[in-house]
Amino acid sequence: MEKKESIFVICAHSDDQILGPGGTLAKYAKEGKEIFTIIFSYGETSHLWLKKRVSVEIRVKEAQAADEVIGGSGVVFFGIKEGKFFEEVENKDLKDRIKKLLDEKKPSRVFTHVPDDVHEDHRAVYKIVNEILDEVSYKGDLLGFDVWNAVDLKKRQLPKVYIDISDTFGVKLKALHCFKSQIIAMLPPYLGVYITAFMNGLKNDCKYAEKFYKIK
Repeated sequence: MEKKESIFVICAHSDDQILGPGGTLAKYAKEGKEIFTIIFSYGETSHLWLKKRVSVEIRVKEAQAADEVIGGSGVVFFGIKEGKFFEEVENKDLKDRIKKLLDEKKPSRVFTHVPDDVHEDHRAVYKIVNEILDEVSYKGDLLGFDVWNAVDLKKRQLPKVYIDISDTFGVKLKALHCFKSQIIAMLPPYLGVYITAFMNGLKNDCKYAEKFYKIK
């Protein structure tokens, strides 16, 4: 049997993959591509009033439910402490683990955070992913997505890629609803999802679209 084309999304927290490229991932899954999600942190500090074990269980179940909604093929959590990405990636040999996954699945495209995202963990993931792809001489596309940036903070000159998600925008919204524990924290970016998808759609001559930056 012919091997399915695979797509990777590598992000910092368990909702970033939906807030950013969720509609595109659902579109690719609908086309028969395999979607694999790698998440660096459980994001358990968002529930400081809960025991870590309980918080982690909540975040994992939410991410798995969202992955099922978009038609994904699995989610891998690294369990790195927020704010400690660089140290723990080295200490836990996670670079080698990512390289192994890249070699096994051979993704045609990798989605990750943009280099100037306002969240320090997002910037850390970008740098780590970029270094790994350089080390393995990755030949596919590396596309960056925004989560918290309302505007292009550094007037990025990187080529922009717009993907029509008119048919899967509703799927993205349904997947976002899986993150019930993040309702308050996600309110600002959630509201922005509608506006940015609509504005990107205008630039792409469609109803809704997601915008990415071609890093490689």
